[in-house]
This record gives sequence, structure tokens and C-alpha cells, in this order.
Amino acid sequence: MTQQKSNPYLSLIEIPPGYLNIMGYVDASSVNGPGSRAVVWVQGCIRECPGCFNPDSWDFEINQLISIDKLAEKILADSRNQGVTFSGGEPFWQAPALAQLARQLKAAGLNIMSFSGFTLEQLQSDYAPAGAKDLLAELDILIDGAYIQSLAINTPDSPVSSSNQRVRIFNPALSDQINWASDQIEVHIFKDGSRLVTGYRGGLDLTSGE
Repeated sequence: MTQQKSNPYLSLIEIPPGYLNIMGYVDASSVNGPGSRAVVWVQGCIRECPGCFNPDSWDFEINQLISIDKLAEKILADSRNQGVTFSGGEPFWQAPALAQLARQLKAAGLNIMSFSGFTLEQLQSDYAPAGAKDLLAELDILIDGAYIQSLAINTPDSPVSSSNQRVRIFNPALSDQINWASDQIEVHIFKDGSRLVTGYRGGLDLTSGE
């Protein structure tokens, strides 16, 4: 399994064109960016940061395949969603598909935010994952930099979870909406009784209601 993670492209080629491999999804989150927004957790990350909130997202093997069009339809079907946040996992390993999704959602008036373990400079370099610049071009906000446990922040006045991370605002209209905090969590309870706990301190926890 470690060998697969060291070369994500071996698994990424198994994702059909027009699809994303995701770990999870939720509507109307208020702790993953400005306002009420959908959150898409993609599957796959090679970093394995100690203290990672979503270690189940590290594996690049297929988890949940969903078409870009179906996911866009799902996000737009909930009128509470003012934007969408890409998290993971590492969103930029699936940058081409996420850029395509982002274009559809921006055309419908939603704003786009993404987390990334890469720095902005790395994403702008020639060594960035395929499609990184295309996804960057669609973002309104980027939170960049790997999570470093020794630099962790859990306070109501910090929108980042470790002090090395930066909030990159590409859309000035959102400059006064950086109002989420690194000590927030929320719990979503679904019709089948399962629960999703998300937020910096909460991580992403999918559990049964039994």
C-alpha cells in the first residue's frame, strides 16, 4: 500500500474520464470556509502528516466514484450552498476534474475554495501535479501548506490549522468573509442514522448511528 501511495499516478489512471474519486461529501457546512457550502473530500494523499484529520483519505485506491456532472447537480440542488470547498486527501492530485467541476459551479454563481498540502509556489511551478494551474485559475480562496502538528492552532481567531499555512484570497469580494475558525467542529446527521463530524479539531469521521 505504501508503494502505491508513493506514485499516485498509478491509481489516478484508474479514474474514468469525467469522474472524481472522493472520500466524502456534505452540504451546508459552516466550518470549512465562508458561508454555507458544500464540501468535497477527495481520495488520495502521499503526505501522511502526523495528526492528519482524515487519515482514511490517504489511500489512492478507488473509494467513491462520482461523475463531475452528477456532483455538480448534487451541489446545486441544495439552495443553502453558497460555495464549495475541496478538501481531502489532496485535491490537486485530481486537479483537472476539480477544475471542470469548479467551472460549472462558478457559472452558477458559487465561489470555490480549496485546501492543499502544496504551497502556492509549488502549485505554480513546473513540478506541480497535472492541471494544477487550471484549478488555481478557478479558485476564490486557497489554504496552502501541509498540516504540521507541532505548529497546530486551535483558536477562534485562526482560519488555519497550523501556523505555517496561509489563506490566499484570489477574489477580493471574499476578503471580509474569512470568518471560520480552527477550533470549530460540526456534526451532520443523515437520514440513515450515520453521522459526519467535520472541522479542524473534529476531522472527518463517518460513523454509524447504531
